[in-house]
Amino acid sequence: MAKWVLVRNRSRGQVLVLRARWCSSFACKLRGLSLRRPIPPGTGLVLVEGRPGRWATAIHMFGMLFSLGIVWIDELGRVVDLRRAEPWRVYIPQAAARFTLEALPEILEHVAVGDVLELADAGA
Repeated sequence: MAKWVLVRNRSRGQVLVLRARWCSSFACKLRGLSLRRPIPPGTGLVLVEGRPGRWATAIHMFGMLFSLGIVWIDELGRVVDLRRAEPWRVYIPQAAARFTLEALPEILEHVAVGDVLELADAGA
């Protein structure tokens, strides 16, 4: 069964994503949102690594049909980098991250490097 989380920006006191899929398996991270239709507003995907790193949290946009807002988060919940990601490119965060949040590009208007995010259980 899939796990879902709510992503809250504690620094700004607002919810960023109402429902993000928790993606920790290799297959889930490899597939990501490739070859899928655009996701609805308020949804996303959280790619989870076992430990912080730059290369492990790099993403590819191969097979993507739409742009994404990418937010890299360290193990303490701090935003370490963010970027608008365009299809058919590779992106590597500027600092080590443990989590990668993928959502619609509009998310970037509500988060900044240094903000603290909370990933809370969103239920089924």
